[in-house]
Amino acid sequence: MSAGLTFEAVSVRAGEAVLLDAVSCQAHAGRLTGLIGPNGAGKSTLMRIALGLLPLQSGRITFAGADLPGMNRRVRAQLTAFVEQSGAAEVQLTAREVVALGRIPFQSIWQASPSPADDMAVEAALADVGMASFAERAYHTLSGGEQQRLQVARALAQAPQLLVLDEPTNHLDVQAQLSILTLLRQRARAGATVLLALHDLNLAAAFCDELIVLHQGHLVAQGPPEAVLTPALLHDVYAVRASLLRHPGTGRPMIAYDMPSE
Repeated sequence: MSAGLTFEAVSVRAGEAVLLDAVSCQAHAGRLTGLIGPNGAGKSTLMRIALGLLPLQSGRITFAGADLPGMNRRVRAQLTAFVEQSGAAEVQLTAREVVALGRIPFQSIWQASPSPADDMAVEAALADVGMASFAERAYHTLSGGEQQRLQVARALAQAPQLLVLDEPTNHLDVQAQLSILTLLRQRARAGATVLLALHDLNLAAAFCDELIVLHQGHLVAQGPPEAVLTPALLHDVYAVRASLLRHPGTGRPMIAYDMPSE
């Protein structure tokens, strides 16, 4: 198995605030890795630093053994794709044109139009997320969930070796959430390294092979969901009381939250 994405003692400060404190963890190739933790835990910071969107202050980040933040930007763009929580666009683009943005790292500066390979990748990505029939619609007229699915399609059209997603199920209904997470798991099974931040812990437990837990900038735990998601961790990290059940079909953990007393 490839080394995938590795964080070694990554620390980030903003003034006096510690955003990440010597975080060391790994997202393996071929596995779907969930990044979980409360708001402000450092999830988005960790992902953005990995992709060179924020400066790395200390520590080391590698992908398949190579220094990721230090890579040539074009090379990094050909290897990695990022889906943010919100993909709002100010410019007037069709759904197809938004997805086609994922092919830019592979196009030469003198290329006047998409290549046949670009067109095939875009069409396949639109079909994968169930948005082929929306291809000519104006992106800004679509719902938040439809826009989110197109942002995932843009990343898939890039055919990345490393796919990083910040709340990819944001704005999606239940059926779309399950469909997108199934698609991401398939990409991981095909050999990609997939790291995604999730707030829904039951979705994380159902789909992820491994979980990385952050809390107040610290790494709390990493491992398979059944080892990580314990009542003690949920209480310490999320300040909730819960019981762990098993899904009758898959055997994966399910969280039953205790209702606060009125």
